[in-house]
Amino acid sequence: MRFLNLFVLLLSVFLTNCNTTKSTEKQEELDLSIQIPVGPNSWVVNSATANTDMISDSGIKNWSDLKTVVRTYFKTDTAGKLHLGLNLNVPEGTSRIKVSLENQTKNVKVNSSQNQPVNLGVFDVQAGYHVIEIVGEAKSGPVVADINEVLIGGPATEGNVYFIKDDFYFGRRGPSVHLSYELPEDKDVVWFYNEINVPEGEDVIGSYYMANGFMDGYFGIQVNSETERRILFSVWSPFDTQDPKEIPDDHKILLLGKGDNVTTGEFGNEGSGGQSYKVYNWKAGTSYRFLLKGVPAENNSTDYTAYFFTPETNTWNLIASFRRPQGSRHLKRLYSFLENFVPSTGNISRKANYNNQWIYTADKEWIELTKAKFTADATARKKSRMDYAGGVEGNQFFMENGGFFSETTPIDSEFSRTANGVAPNIDFSKLEKPKK
Repeated sequence: MRFLNLFVLLLSVFLTNCNTTKSTEKQEELDLSIQIPVGPNSWVVNSATANTDMISDSGIKNWSDLKTVVRTYFKTDTAGKLHLGLNLNVPEGTSRIKVSLENQTKNVKVNSSQNQPVNLGVFDVQAGYHVIEIVGEAKSGPVVADINEVLIGGPATEGNVYFIKDDFYFGRRGPSVHLSYELPEDKDVVWFYNEINVPEGEDVIGSYYMANGFMDGYFGIQVNSETERRILFSVWSPFDTQDPKEIPDDHKILLLGKGDNVTTGEFGNEGSGGQSYKVYNWKAGTSYRFLLKGVPAENNSTDYTAYFFTPETNTWNLIASFRRPQGSRHLKRLYSFLENFVPSTGNISRKANYNNQWIYTADKEWIELTKAKFTADATARKKSRMDYAGGVEGNQFFMENGGFFSETTPIDSEFSRTANGVAPNIDFSKLEKPKK
């Protein structure tokens, strides 16, 4: 009898454990109802060539090197359990893939040549941007895998989920951000002075740190490649086209003059107009000064002239002077911006400090600009990318974008910086006069 009772007790414990296991398994069934297109939201780590060769709007293809590391980004408002999977195939043979998310790792073996969802399990995540790291550990065929989608769901996705949906090029470039400076009313602005300091490590390839923006153009510095940097000054034509060849003669930007070693020409694809640039090896951690003039000219036109101060020679250098037809005015709508023009570096953050803004008016007075409104482009406004910020640090404005950081500055925020109180010391009569 005692033996029978013991048997019944053990049987009861066994059945209870089986029921508990089944209940737990049922709770762990994955919800993979959200499909993230992997192409727009992924980057190959430390390889611009692989980013071009492997990643397109259709997904990740041509992945052959086991040393390649792919990272996919998305953001959630909610912390908790995240269900994770991949939609992929292996064209030939069998591959083993390692997937990591917030210090948690899963391994999976795949041997299907047809696209199929692969469950990776449940991960604990915090709110904010997440990075999924995908690494090929072994393959018997020529390709590790073709990946089409990252699949997510579960409690961590009950709030908002942000990722690039339908804009491969601009989504991968990342959000552009702007600071529009508050100007005094009823003042004719002749000169606009600004300074930029790019902190060390923030000078990323593809960055345009634009200092002196105005109603008809922009002026700033760029990182064009590992070996080339430029000072860029452009003026838009009043004729609305993406092809400068379509601009009629009476709407063309006229070059009045340029400085030494400055290249001039036309530009398109973002409006069209006149462009000038000077190859110059500016350095991170150094403050650079920009000076722009805008005055009414003959025949209902406006002359815009840009100067750049080189600290190593302690001189102002003429970049270029352009005449813009079909409108006569002083400087208007003064602003700065920060953008990335190379999609393969859109996963890297960049930052710049914008310091000491002043205007010089037709009344011959310097006025310091200490208030600015922070805005962002369509990529940010439609929430394809949420990695943008701006504000005030000490007595300077700053802007930051790219890199998938989680703290976002609300668009249309207004900021005030501490006034410096010391106007620029510039003798305008000694500045180089434009000549062709």
